[in-house]
Amino acid sequence: MILRSLDQIAGSERDVAGEGWRSQRLLLRADGMGFSFSETRVEAGVELHLWYRHHLEACYCLEGEAEIEDLASADRHAIVPGTAYALDQHDQHVLRVRTPLRLVCVFNPPLSGGETHDADGSYPHA
Repeated sequence: MILRSLDQIAGSERDVAGEGWRSQRLLLRADGMGFSFSETRVEAGVELHLWYRHHLEACYCLEGEAEIEDLASADRHAIVPGTAYALDQHDQHVLRVRTPLRLVCVFNPPLSGGETHDADGSYPHA
């Protein structure tokens, strides 16, 4: 059984941040679950251009308000507490954060730990 808290991983290699965001990675590839699981916070006013070319991602909003835009279709959707979204087609998207956002995120294949977004908004190949 794996038990891990945000307090335990704060400041460790599982606590990864970039410009305007912080991801605390509770489960990683080394944990052997077949997916990674993290809490991600994004600051108000941040606009992230993302494209997980090598991963599928599902997110559940716990707090905050944002808009997600699918760049292929130009469709825009509100993200509010209780909303889940899944990037099941390696969707290129823009996340525009209105109020501080708190998400629970799952990646498949799992993240290994210290990934941050590269120039095209993706994480390196798993």
